[in-house]
Amino acid sequence: MELQFLGTGAGQPAKQRNVSSLVLKLLDEINEVWMFDCGEGTQRQILETTIKPRKIKKIFITHLHGDHVLGLPGFLSTRAFQANEEQTDVDIYGPIGIKQFVMSSLKVTGSRLPYHINFHEFDDKSLGKILETDKFTVYAEKLDHTIFCVGYRVMQKDLEGTLDAEALKAAGVPFGPLFGKVKNGQDVVLEDGTKIIAKDYISAPKKGKIVTILGDTRKTAASARLGLGADILVHESTYGKGDEKIARNHGHSTNMQAAEVAKEASAKRLLLNHVSARFLGRDCKQMERDAATIFENVHVVRDLEEVEV
Repeated sequence: MELQFLGTGAGQPAKQRNVSSLVLKLLDEINEVWMFDCGEGTQRQILETTIKPRKIKKIFITHLHGDHVLGLPGFLSTRAFQANEEQTDVDIYGPIGIKQFVMSSLKVTGSRLPYHINFHEFDDKSLGKILETDKFTVYAEKLDHTIFCVGYRVMQKDLEGTLDAEALKAAGVPFGPLFGKVKNGQDVVLEDGTKIIAKDYISAPKKGKIVTILGDTRKTAASARLGLGADILVHESTYGKGDEKIARNHGHSTNMQAAEVAKEASAKRLLLNHVSARFLGRDCKQMERDAATIFENVHVVRDLEEVEV
C-alpha cells in the first residue's frame, strides 16, 4: 500500500507544485488505485508516474473548489482513450453537485465515455460509512472550510494469519489437502496418530492499516476523529507558523495546527500538503522543523513523491 502525491499545492499551480490530487495504490491488496481529488493538470502529472488510468477505479472528492476538481473531466476523458486496454467502470464519491459538474462538462465538450460512472453523492446529513468491501471500509466526516468539505478515513480490515508451511513440513504433514485444511483452521490427524492443532501453525491476524486524507479545513475536532490512530494522516498546511489569523479567515490550517491535530489523534505519521506557493524549499524545511516541535514524525510532501504506508 502506497500513497503518491500528484499535486501538493494550494489554490493555483506553481512551478514546483501542481494543485491537489493524490492516489492510494492498492495494487497488491485489490489491484486497484484510488484517487483523492483531481485538480487541473492531474492527468499530466500521471504521465510522470507508473500509474495506469484504467487501474483508478474509485475517485473521492473532498469538496468542489476548482483546485480540487477541475482536472476531473479531462482525466475521465483521457481514461477513455485507452482503447487497447480493458475499459472499467469508475465510482466517484463526493459532495452533492459533483455529478452535475462532471456530466455537464462531458456534455458541453461532446465527450463520450466507453465506461460507466457510478456517482455516490452526500451532504452533511448522509456522512459516516460511505463504502465497505470485503477488505476496506471508508468513512467521511464534515470538516470546517468555506464550503462543504469532507475528510476520508480509509480502514483496511485486519489481515488473516499466515500459514507456517515450514513448521507444518517439520511436523510431518505432507503437502496437499491437509495443508489446506490446516490453513482453513481445521485440526487434522496424521496417519501415525499425531494430532495437528491448526492454530499452532497460523500466525495471529495482522492489524489493517488506516490512512486519513483530509480536504481543506480549519483546525477542527473532526480531523482528529478521522485521524485517530492512523498510520498516516494527510493534512493540509496552506500556511505556516504565525499565520493562524489568515488561515482561519480563508478556511485553512497552519503547519502547527496540523501537528496539533496529529498529536491529538495519536497518529503515527503526519504528511503535510496543500502548501501555499509562497513557501519555497527552504521554507518547507522550516515548516517541518516548526511542526516537529509539536509532532515529531512530520514531513512536507513534494509532487510525485511516493510514501509507503
